[in-house]
Amino acid sequence: MTGTSLTPGQRSALIRRLAHEHAFDRAGIASLGPIPRAEYALDWLRDGLAGTMGYLYRCRETRLNPGRLLSGAKTAIVVAVNYGQPCGTGFQPVRRTQHSAPRTQHSPRGRVAMYAWGEDYHVVMRERLERLLSAIRQEIDQPFDAKICVDTSAIIERELAAAAGIGWIGKNTLVLHQDLGSYFFLGEILTTLDLEPDRPVADHCGRCTRCLDACPTQAFPAPYQMDARRCISYLTIEHRGDIPDELKPRMGDWVFGCDVCQQVCPYNREPPITAESRFAAREPGLFPILNDILGWDDDDYAQQVTGSATDRASLSMWKRNAAIALANAAANEDEPT
Repeated sequence: MTGTSLTPGQRSALIRRLAHEHAFDRAGIASLGPIPRAEYALDWLRDGLAGTMGYLYRCRETRLNPGRLLSGAKTAIVVAVNYGQPCGTGFQPVRRTQHSAPRTQHSPRGRVAMYAWGEDYHVVMRERLERLLSAIRQEIDQPFDAKICVDTSAIIERELAAAAGIGWIGKNTLVLHQDLGSYFFLGEILTTLDLEPDRPVADHCGRCTRCLDACPTQAFPAPYQMDARRCISYLTIEHRGDIPDELKPRMGDWVFGCDVCQQVCPYNREPPITAESRFAAREPGLFPILNDILGWDDDDYAQQVTGSATDRASLSMWKRNAAIALANAAANEDEPT
């Protein structure tokens, strides 16, 4: 066991080494305090850009200052795990900027965002973070409190990731890394340990606006800003009501999430393939048959989404999304060639 005489910098170096040994693709340390873009986050909520995601209006204090989630917390250990999949799965993220699900005669298919292809990342990431935290406790022989966060906690993960040097917040509001691209999950351990923080990395988006230009629904009113009410991921996963008629034709064949702004990003030109086997594609698969979804009953739905992040959308939402994708497929068939 390591003695308590370690400096904050030595503890941070030890934690980064342990994270690497536990197969995290990136790890960094961030000081806890008010997030840099707190004013923007408040304005974003006040302007209603969160749409019907009422939970974002709750616990605003911790979203703006994540240290409040754990009494005495000083720092956050932030990790990233790549979920990139090989092109052999049928997904071609780097060669085409506009693409659709494969056509099957009389059986149009929809698309699912890559992050939801495999097992539920909340479960996988939490289990991996628990193992990392156990290893840290074995190596650092001093008492400390810690809290694991994976997406569902009332914090803004990308702000902590940027502060910890995991990457920078891109124009599409996702965290980007020059080598990893943006196909990665984030996780955090808030802790009372005194650690030396990492430095944020520079923004490398430059003049590129490919993500903004490619968005089918024009969900980005300006670089680094998103109107969630127009985002296909929000519409298919978070929004419980009817979808505005204006946006339906622009949703294409997406039935759960959307990857367009990531597919066109130059940093995702050659995305690394994940080493985590649990993120490999499973049902409902990359390209589910739309008519099958419309025929799901409660048992079918449970069988398809249990153990997957796709259970975030209810059965009625899956059917709503499939109906829109089916109408779009029919409209495309009717278009003159």
